[in-house]
Amino acid sequence: MRRQPLFCLLTLVISSVSTVQAQSSNPELVQISPPTMRRAAPPSAAATAEELEKRGDELRVEKDYLDALDYYRAALAKRPNTAAIYNKAGIAELLMQRYREAGKDFQRAIHYDHEYADAVNNLGVIDYEAKKYGKAIKQYEKAIQLRPDSASFYSNLGAAYFGKKEFEKASEAYTKAMQLDPEILERTSHNGISAQLPSPEDRARYDYIIAKLWAKAGDRDRSLLYLRKAMEEGYKGINDVYKDPEFAGLRTDTRFTELMAARPPAIPE
Repeated sequence: MRRQPLFCLLTLVISSVSTVQAQSSNPELVQISPPTMRRAAPPSAAATAEELEKRGDELRVEKDYLDALDYYRAALAKRPNTAAIYNKAGIAELLMQRYREAGKDFQRAIHYDHEYADAVNNLGVIDYEAKKYGKAIKQYEKAIQLRPDSASFYSNLGAAYFGKKEFEKASEAYTKAMQLDPEILERTSHNGISAQLPSPEDRARYDYIIAKLWAKAGDRDRSLLYLRKAMEEGYKGINDVYKDPEFAGLRTDTRFTELMAARPPAIPE
């Protein structure tokens, strides 16, 4: 079957002002990419900590991660013990796949602000990337306790449960994420970190679960889209669509009837 990059709902978040935001609050959605060469001028010794931090934000948006990190470090030299800047430095490290260094920065952020939910979430992202799903779940749950209104935290939790193949719990977490932010799944599917779905069966099941969530939310267009994806990925349990209660309304739609009659074949890899 076709291997397509399927994006899960992993979100790195910062709690101070940023230039790119994924939600109406403060989270940023970021995608891991290889390290880049330094291109910006070195930080000015005369610049204030605020100016250095702002320039670091701009460079990170431009994906100049090494340069952004230089500016964050320079800002910390002028304003040490600042949790938000340590978190931003950790994000820059993580974007360069420097997981150990990123973890240290997130830990420092939490040291200086014990209720820093964003940094706790970001530690969970590191655990998820290492396929330590149990540890990731604990971090996400801790972040949710600190800020229970974050859709991003719940979507990350869903991804971790999916990684453990605990699909019901994954569905519950995704449902809560959608209640908080109806667009969270669509946005992170285009901007998130690549999901760790090693098999076509897992990718197909993921598509089916998302189709079910959209059907439950009453969005028939998106539900049909993900049902088609699940069928193209060869989801073996596709006939469950006739008995799962979430699809009750969708089953009355003529487009559903046409889709199931057409039975899009699984696309070979």
